[in-house]
Amino acid sequence: MNILLCLILTIAVFYFSYKKYSGFLSRTFGIDDKNPTPASSKCDLKDYIPGKTGVVFSHHFASIAGGGPIIGPTLALIYGFYPSLLWIVIGTIFIGAVHDFAAMFISVREGGKTIADITNRTLGKTGYILFILFVLFLAVLITSAFLGLTATALTSLVPAKTVGIEGSAILQTITDPKTGQEMVRIGGIASTSVIVITLFAPIMGLLLYRKGLSVLNASILSIIICILSVWIGVYYPMQLSPTIWMLLLTAYVFLASGAAVWLILQPRDFINSFILYGGLAALIVSIAITGLKGSAVTYPAINIAEGGAKLGYIWPMLFITIACGAISGFHSVIASGTTSKQISKETDARKIGYGAMLLEGLLAVTVIITVSSGLDFSKYSSIVFPQDPLAGSNPILAFALGMGGLINNAMGLPVYFGALFGIILLEGFLATTLDTTVRLNRYLFEELWDVLFKNPPAFMKSHYFNAGLSVALMFIFAYKQTFLTLWPIFGAANQLLAALTLLTVSVWLLKKKTKAYFAIIPAAFMIVTTTGSLIYLLITKYIPARNQLLIIFDLALLFLSIGLIFIAWKTVSGFIKGEAIPAS
Repeated sequence: MNILLCLILTIAVFYFSYKKYSGFLSRTFGIDDKNPTPASSKCDLKDYIPGKTGVVFSHHFASIAGGGPIIGPTLALIYGFYPSLLWIVIGTIFIGAVHDFAAMFISVREGGKTIADITNRTLGKTGYILFILFVLFLAVLITSAFLGLTATALTSLVPAKTVGIEGSAILQTITDPKTGQEMVRIGGIASTSVIVITLFAPIMGLLLYRKGLSVLNASILSIIICILSVWIGVYYPMQLSPTIWMLLLTAYVFLASGAAVWLILQPRDFINSFILYGGLAALIVSIAITGLKGSAVTYPAINIAEGGAKLGYIWPMLFITIACGAISGFHSVIASGTTSKQISKETDARKIGYGAMLLEGLLAVTVIITVSSGLDFSKYSSIVFPQDPLAGSNPILAFALGMGGLINNAMGLPVYFGALFGIILLEGFLATTLDTTVRLNRYLFEELWDVLFKNPPAFMKSHYFNAGLSVALMFIFAYKQTFLTLWPIFGAANQLLAALTLLTVSVWLLKKKTKAYFAIIPAAFMIVTTTGSLIYLLITKYIPARNQLLIIFDLALLFLSIGLIFIAWKTVSGFIKGEAIPAS
């Protein structure tokens, strides 16, 4: 299939779905800008703050995108191009975007409450406790998977010959003691870039929210900062071990999770978003140029046998491998945990909730096009699914090299240019996922203690205790498990949380005597798929490998989900039978 035709069809379908389907959802929800949002009514200039639409969109998109829509689709390509493409497009429109939009809007209507707290109001205290425990389990898996992957990517080395600079002084290189190859410190350049952008974030926050800098001028300044960060990285690439990076990132997210959202989190995401927008634009332009030249996807259209050997049966494993690119429960935590507290008017929930998910879906499609047309399939397999068990899977590097190859084919630029852009593009958003999730962990632990104890001890209300607990669990789990081991159970838990969120949304809508089938049907599909994946992983992977930690996590997730499903089904079936459901 011609790659340009594939991209055009995706954009057209997504545009139509935004105009028609999200419009239908808006009317069903009864969105009205006359209603005050919690960002205005509870403004505290820390967590609750009315944000400018463009800034909040950038923050939300950076937070939900993270590495998910790049890593998941890159892994799933082993099943073939078409299975991945179809799941991304269909899942984004009818499940993922509905999930994000609904979670964000309901949180706004409920005063900025998290989806866990909304579950308390809809499914009762037992449902709430089960839900929040489930989210906490998921948060540990998310941060652990991304911490390990970030550390691996920030220390990535790539053969100089692969990126076309062998024998050149363009980028700093070292000699691999094992192979004698000349290697580029491509991860070190990204490391320096991430540090520079993070250091500039507080300055950007002060300019935006204390000095009244316009979004246009802030955008120009952000682009300059991004270019400067790469320039410094080329000349001063960081050289640290993966373990040291894990420790540094753990310390950073501990500190960042307690800072005011306008000081570090939001402005850094705003700056980072221009790398992502620039990268997405570069990919789209490159796909257009190479597509006009007749370039087509070179990977197997359907590769179910090999995919099954590497990752497991296409159902349910494909549907949990591509998580954030099609549907992600983590998005509901972001939408209701931070973004809903920054929404200035209700109509922004549609633009940011549904719109950002469509943009993420588009990113996921460009990723599979990029990798499958810019990187040789055998090279892809050796990087993502290495035969040497000691060689870690590095889908970030595979994507970066695919981007380098695509841009080289389109514009004639050196492979290292696009590869460097690709790895920097992703690294900033992996760090965003880490500190956003730890901040949300802090909220969730605080909510949990309030429910479990009448008067929680003072230390349990402390930022230091709750953030410290979150990062300690993150580090321990990441240190003991490999990325390829963590990703499947993270994907299963993530998708199952999305299903449980859609159940909560369904009950909330039914209580309001509003249509809910558009949430109930996707919830049912995702429940069957993700529950099946947890059982499959338990029987075929964790028990045979005697991985006690993952066996415990898998069983715990199954127990929590079954409990929540039972409570939700009892509530919904009671409504169907005509029994009264207490108002929220």
